[in-house]
Amino acid sequence: MAATMKVEVKPDVKPKSEIKYKRSAEDDDGADIVPVKDTKIDRSRSCPYLDTINRSVLDFDFEKLCSISLSHINVYACMVCGKYFQGRGNNTHAYTHSVFEGHHVFLNLLTQKFYCLPDNYQIIDSSLDDIIYVLNPTFSDAMIRKLDKNPKLSRAYDGTTYLPGIVGLNNIKANDYCNVVLQSLSHVGPLRNYFLKEDNYKHIKRPPGDISFLLVQRFGELIRKLWNPCNFKAHVSPHEMLQAVVLCSKKKFQITVQGDPIDFLSWFLNAMHSALNGTKKLSSSIINKTFRGKMLVYSRKFPNAELSDAEKAKLSLEEEYQEQVADMPWLYLTCDLPPPPLYPDESRENIIPQVPFATLLSKFNGVTEKEYKTHKDSTMKRFQLTRLPSFIIIYFKRFNKNYFVFEKNPTIVNFPIKNIDFGDLLSPETRAEHKHTTYDLVANIIHDGDPGKGKGSYRCHVLHKGQGKWYEMQDLHVADILPQMITLSESYIQVFEVRKDIPNPFYKPKDGVDLDGNSQTEISSDQMEISADLNAGEQRNPNHVQPPSGQDDKQNFTDDVVIMDGDDQTLTTLL
Repeated sequence: MAATMKVEVKPDVKPKSEIKYKRSAEDDDGADIVPVKDTKIDRSRSCPYLDTINRSVLDFDFEKLCSISLSHINVYACMVCGKYFQGRGNNTHAYTHSVFEGHHVFLNLLTQKFYCLPDNYQIIDSSLDDIIYVLNPTFSDAMIRKLDKNPKLSRAYDGTTYLPGIVGLNNIKANDYCNVVLQSLSHVGPLRNYFLKEDNYKHIKRPPGDISFLLVQRFGELIRKLWNPCNFKAHVSPHEMLQAVVLCSKKKFQITVQGDPIDFLSWFLNAMHSALNGTKKLSSSIINKTFRGKMLVYSRKFPNAELSDAEKAKLSLEEEYQEQVADMPWLYLTCDLPPPPLYPDESRENIIPQVPFATLLSKFNGVTEKEYKTHKDSTMKRFQLTRLPSFIIIYFKRFNKNYFVFEKNPTIVNFPIKNIDFGDLLSPETRAEHKHTTYDLVANIIHDGDPGKGKGSYRCHVLHKGQGKWYEMQDLHVADILPQMITLSESYIQVFEVRKDIPNPFYKPKDGVDLDGNSQTEISSDQMEISADLNAGEQRNPNHVQPPSGQDDKQNFTDDVVIMDGDDQTLTTLL
């Protein structure tokens, strides 16, 4: 019997090289070898849902809260419908929304990363950088230097054109009094440049539980959005900024109730100064460097007129009835308008009174005295300016409240727009210490309508330096205006900027050192306005004054200047 041989047949095993590579179907000669993709595909860089993103509905101006749970923790924005949802894992609101609505692309508003749900993988694509820039605009030093020189219009995603910086603010209900102040401050160069770079203030440390720094963060975000050249729409909603105002002011200023812009401006500058760890030193914060001036207040009391001559003579010898001098800082100057005529003229017409701007400013020349009466005695005060800041805020006291009515003074102030020399208010010795004393108007706030809360409205005029044109802004309404029309309005608050190109002819530096204690070597304006380390006090300001030695820490206040009161740095004004 022949032995049978058992033959084992092995399966056909392809070489390892044939598994990973196959020949191209089009090339029979085998010239090209194409790699076979692994089963695990890198979906981060090839998301199939990027075409579902709808940029026209994206709006990052509102508060970052989940639309369902109202939580601000771990919030994602849907890139298809623009709504905010919380979470990314299973059974979260964002996950549920992606399953039920078929919306797959989401953006984490804190980490600024994109994710695809419900597959839950990160999306990496350079085409999404424009969305990141709208969420958090960033500015370099070169971009900041060109802001005041760029006259070009920007085009929003919806096709409308706008000027960066000349952007309407949404009036949610009755916040027009806040909008005009924010618009005016956004055109104060040093303040704007400081907040355009988040690195200038993000390292400031505050005590645990302190919420005042939220105001600084929100104001910085608003400034960057107003000057963003790549917005998706030609307007900005100050919702987050106003929420911070309501929270930090403990509901003193609200969105639903109209307030007074000068009260809001005074509180806002004080709160920002404190949140930036500002002290009584001039270089302690950008607020002090930009707006703070100094003056001497001479006051002398008079006894009550009903007292006898003997009593008056006795009181006049007391120390409190002698003339006293106080050195006080201020952030804005209050100008008193003359009372309007009570009766019509001969032609039975009420002519609107007018007053020159120089007449109102004469109150601060150190010669003009003003009487302040109380039930006990009277005080005569006169004010002498000793330091002019880079930006001067003028407030016209247009509203008067008595026991019966709340009245508005319709007096028109005849003010020039350019080349206002505030050096005429200084003494010859003080004027010789200032390198520049000529100022130009950069912002003008107007009140229209009847006095009283909710009866009138506010609008502002701002100068765009790139185009050299004036623009009128009232909430979302933005239109250019002739400079001649600005002087015809009932101005309420004005902001003036010093001109560095017009020297003071009476300037006499002492021993080669100016009023700031700086050497007379010229410093470029770009170096003065932009500094990466303002918090360290390394930026030199052309109006820096060292406080006099031995000065009492306790600084008083008058009814015409806003000053630092006590250790809490509260800016106070008595009207």
